[in-house]
Amino acid sequence: MSFKKDKYIVIKNILSKDVIRLAHNYITQKKKVYDLLIDKKVTSPVTNYNYWGNVDYQVLDTHYASYGDVLMDMILQDLKPKIEKEINIELVENYTYTRIYKTGNKLTRHIDRPSCEISGTLNLGGDEWPIFLDPTGNNNKEGISINLNAGDILLYRGSDLEHWREPFSGEFCVQSFFHYHDKNGEFKNKPKYDNRKLLGIPMQTGMKMI
Repeated sequence: MSFKKDKYIVIKNILSKDVIRLAHNYITQKKKVYDLLIDKKVTSPVTNYNYWGNVDYQVLDTHYASYGDVLMDMILQDLKPKIEKEINIELVENYTYTRIYKTGNKLTRHIDRPSCEISGTLNLGGDEWPIFLDPTGNNNKEGISINLNAGDILLYRGSDLEHWREPFSGEFCVQSFFHYHDKNGEFKNKPKYDNRKLLGIPMQTGMKMI
């Protein structure tokens, strides 16, 4: 399978089991800390780093989500040369978005903005939950189903291919999305880091970036 021809590819075990375990434990512990801060009214349900409840428009009532987490953004940077070698495209790193899904969640069928021209969804553990995409580039087609194990990543052209998830029947599933654009492609003049000054900086209220 060729990424340039097929517009998607699965890379098995892109991260070691130890790193996956660390990332999984980190993000689930971060949610516990966040839940406690919410319960004690120390922070808002919407902060620079965290989203909770019905504030994630693609997945209503998601269990927990985080944009531009520092650790995940560092993994985004660390994986770039490995991904470039696999797909033979020079990349610019933009941002990560991590979710903990719960029973009943679904990912709305969509294509992504230019910052997500080349995207990856990395399984960080939990119950099995396939992602669907339409490799034809058409709209509202049946699509194909792809299952990932912990440590596997699906890379796809997020700004070209519709992708989605059907309602989740499991208890929880942790996924982190890694977003790049082609350094020499259609969006080559787009600023890196999703228009942030540094990786790990949060998205600000009103979509304003630091």
